Amino acid sequence: MARGARKHADAAGCYHQVMTIGQIPRKASALFLSHGGGPLPLLGDPAHEEMIQGLRSIAATIDRPGAIIVVSAHWEEAVATITGGERPEIIYDYYGFPPESYEIQYPAPGDPGLADRLRTCLDASGVEVELDTDRGFDHGLFIPLKIMYPEADIPCIQLSLLASLDPAAHVALGAAMSEMQRDGVLVIGSGFSFHNLKAFFSPDASRPDDRNDAFERWLIDTCSSPDLDEAERARRLIQWQEAPHARYCHPREEHLLPLHVCYGMERRAAEAVVPMRILNKNASLYLW
Repeated sequence: MARGARKHADAAGCYHQVMTIGQIPRKASALFLSHGGGPLPLLGDPAHEEMIQGLRSIAATIDRPGAIIVVSAHWEEAVATITGGERPEIIYDYYGFPPESYEIQYPAPGDPGLADRLRTCLDASGVEVELDTDRGFDHGLFIPLKIMYPEADIPCIQLSLLASLDPAAHVALGAAMSEMQRDGVLVIGSGFSFHNLKAFFSPDASRPDDRNDAFERWLIDTCSSPDLDEAERARRLIQWQEAPHARYCHPREEHLLPLHVCYGMERRAAEAVVPMRILNKNASLYLW
């Protein structure tokens, strides 16, 4: 895939270059993003600047979605579960941050109609599914969307991960969602391509990390290489633990599995990859 740079103007009119591999598609239907460390992206943390610029550039480039489905790393259930409330509240599912972290608001409306459509779609594919009309939006939704769509006027729903953390089941969950690609719905897998908390906050966090680099190269190749057929791409993702330094980069896989859902829905190479540094580690975003 060709590398390129896209200039993005922020609210102050300053231009920043966002490097991409491939071309960000205007009519994007799926996005896997790395959502950063808790509320830090909204607190002015400099280690999240590339992430903020990348998300803003994507939002400025793709067509504005009519509705958003977020598969968040921060929600696991025994069966696939969908938020069904009209006005979901914010869930401050992080701890030990400054008081302003617990005052963040993102009053995006829910979309019970979209939730019903998604439930019907999953049920028709044989996926056991439930609606939860009480659950709110966790930070896997409101942190990146407050950066991308700060007006909070796009209807949103969330879909849980499966508590089994079975990668094949998450690829199948995405495949069962394929009909949701229509009607201007954007599916966002909100996780992190690297998620080792000890490594993020170790004294050597800013030093070169060969293990992080090797896994990122593997993941970018797996998700975007045109030389792989879809059987091989799916095999690699399902057997992700065979990747270089997989368990160092993901001691637990909940932040990687939203990517499997996005891939399962698309079953093709990502059209664009946006590599970036977050918390002094290499990370990446993927668009279809």
